Amino acid sequence: MSDRPSPLADPHIAFDVSEGRRDIVVLGSTGSIGTQAIDLVLRNPDRFRVTALAASGGRVALLAEQAHKLKVAAVAVAREEVLPELRDALKALYGSEPLPELLAGPDAATRLAASPCHTVLNGITGSIGLAPTLAALEAGCTLALANKESLIVGGPLVKALAKPGQIIPVDSEHAALFQALAAGTRADVRKLVVTASGGPFRGRTRAQLADVTREDALAHPTWAMGPVITVNSATLVNKGLEVIEAHLLYDIPFDRIEVVVHPQSYVHSMVEFTDGSTLAQATPPDMGGPIAIGIGWPERVPDAAPAFDWTKASTWEFFPLDTEAFPSVGLARHVGELGGTAPAVFNAANEECVEAFLAGRLPFNGIMDTVTAVVSEHGVPGTGTSLTVPDVLEAETWARARARELAAKATAEARA
Repeated sequence: MSDRPSPLADPHIAFDVSEGRRDIVVLGSTGSIGTQAIDLVLRNPDRFRVTALAASGGRVALLAEQAHKLKVAAVAVAREEVLPELRDALKALYGSEPLPELLAGPDAATRLAASPCHTVLNGITGSIGLAPTLAALEAGCTLALANKESLIVGGPLVKALAKPGQIIPVDSEHAALFQALAAGTRADVRKLVVTASGGPFRGRTRAQLADVTREDALAHPTWAMGPVITVNSATLVNKGLEVIEAHLLYDIPFDRIEVVVHPQSYVHSMVEFTDGSTLAQATPPDMGGPIAIGIGWPERVPDAAPAFDWTKASTWEFFPLDTEAFPSVGLARHVGELGGTAPAVFNAANEECVEAFLAGRLPFNGIMDTVTAVVSEHGVPGTGTSLTVPDVLEAETWARARARELAAKATAEARA
């Protein structure tokens, strides 16, 4: 908004739309965001061109197919051991054509994020997305940010590098806020309202959540996402992360960011203004729209996402958040207000606990119980203004180790 200092995502910022087709680097190309972004690019070759791809290396055949179809200049994989397999897959598709440049290793995506392009779409899952986020910002690229964790764990670092309007959010909730905020200035905003589907366990009490299974948690009623994000939706950790993200992106205090449950997932978030008006951004559940905003703003991409059929009746419901069954949002507010390394500890502990739950080593309620314990043990976080990448990595390492210890202890006690 035009009167706040050093905005990150700002719909009022003027963008140069005269450059023609935009060159885009896609990080996390074989994941949910990456594959949908590539589909959007292929449907709009006059608007976008993908110049480089990065992925973890778990879906080599798909990565090779994407590279060949897009004719990219470079391909990166985090797992060095799959490089020979990737090279063979590319040779089978390219034949006598020259192969793209190949990069491998944990810093490969970071190197691509700093390569010449207009926009870097960071669709990596997890805090490993921080280094590429920083590299893209330092290189002066527009950052279409789907990797919320990099902003969560490295908020001060990201804000120190980001120029006004350099980050465009790709989360459906933050893309919605981004668009609704265009209707006013910072002084006009009373509150941000972040919507939550409620996940597969909406309406259940904490006691009823004690015995839910992995399959139950992965059966999201409205969104098709990866397993980690889907479990985060079931615990509502994702909503807690989005509250922190909204605070960092839009400089709105935590006490003016509200979460409401909206099972249909039609309204992706709302902005309430001081005159009593509330602006909501709504589409059927589909990530095509937020991705198009991220890589295309300020222009809109025709038919990027489905629209509503207003000739058919529908019901839209809104409910208050059950903070007892789902304490994650309150805990996220707490770590967000603490700042420093506290959000990194929260996020890292959660990633470990979700992995333990998916592997059958931790019950569902044990996820937040363990994360809460790790956060409480963390004590005084690192200072926000002097936060460094080593600070974040050290805090994450400790949090992951402690979360694993507590999860193993809880499992042993449950079996005793």
